[in-house]
Amino acid sequence: MTRRVCVVTGSRAEYGLLRPLIQEIQASRELALQLVVTGMHLSHEFGHTVDAIRQDCLEITDTVEMLLSSDTPVAIASSVGVGLIGFAGTLQRLAPDILVVLGDRFEILPPVIAALVAKIPVAHVAGGELSEGAFDDSIRHSVTKMSHLHFAATEAYRARVIQMGEDPSRVFNVGGLAADAIRRVPLLDREALESALGLTFGQRNLLVTFHPVTLDANSSTQFAELLRALEELDETRLVFTLPNADPGGRELIEMVNAFVARHPTAKAFGSLGQQKYLSCLQFVDGVVGNSSSGLGEVPTFRKGTINIGDRQQGRERADSVIDCAPDHRSISAAIRRLYSTDFQAGLPSVRNPYGDGGASERIVSILSAFPLGSILKKKFHDLAA
Repeated sequence: MTRRVCVVTGSRAEYGLLRPLIQEIQASRELALQLVVTGMHLSHEFGHTVDAIRQDCLEITDTVEMLLSSDTPVAIASSVGVGLIGFAGTLQRLAPDILVVLGDRFEILPPVIAALVAKIPVAHVAGGELSEGAFDDSIRHSVTKMSHLHFAATEAYRARVIQMGEDPSRVFNVGGLAADAIRRVPLLDREALESALGLTFGQRNLLVTFHPVTLDANSSTQFAELLRALEELDETRLVFTLPNADPGGRELIEMVNAFVARHPTAKAFGSLGQQKYLSCLQFVDGVVGNSSSGLGEVPTFRKGTINIGDRQQGRERADSVIDCAPDHRSISAAIRRLYSTDFQAGLPSVRNPYGDGGASERIVSILSAFPLGSILKKKFHDLAA
């Protein structure tokens, strides 16, 4: 009997990682895929990336509206409430054998809470990680405690999930999904990418992605410091990807648009989509901002990452990551280091701590075989016992 596996995606941030896993579930004879799309995917303001999912030839089982037209704390909290109402009905209709979610964003809270109440087991991908500068950190750990199977990206993250009281027999180090996505996506050559983006790469090129720092009140101040540093790069082509739908995100989008309007060498995109984003990593000199992609995906391309501030504080990182304070002087110094001869000489030997691929296959193997009969009942695993 095939197991019904319901995968929920709420934003471009995790869909790119989930995509190879979704495809692997879809190809499995033991599993039946149910794909539910919500959050930013359904918003035209954030690229209406549900279209990209359909272009991947994936059949969407259901959609759940939840994202409101504002990014204030009240709107985000209300979105969670709206989503919870929607997912209560969706999960009742679909009756999955297990729900699969990835990560730490607020869009995954509603389906997990609804599944908990409906007695549907939850499999959580990418638990045990840290991002101490964002409230995503607390969401991730909350989802861990409501989940029944855990697929961690490194051994250190697996150990942290167990430290939180989860049964070691249910916690698996499968590696990161980013390498799977990179391995499976056919990348565009430079000419095709430039045509798709409507730009020409220069002698120097940087990809910039900066998201709100949700536990700080000064995201716009930090971003202004980044833009001040970028102002000094007259001959550098800057490719911006716009922030996520977090509190303060729309203010940052306005700042990006104003910067791009003043600088002909800069261009902004609501969403590049996975193929164009990964293709872009081939031709830029590095990534600047505070996105988890700078730690998870960029090292595989052996390119440098300038990681600003503490949004990603606590995550494992490769030697290609340059951490810096969120002020223009520190950011400018980090950019100089990125282009330094010594730093560039070390990039060919960089190894991604999240592995070289195969996470999707490992997860599907476990989802297919793990006994679900009594999985809902959890005992706290006490390290001191």
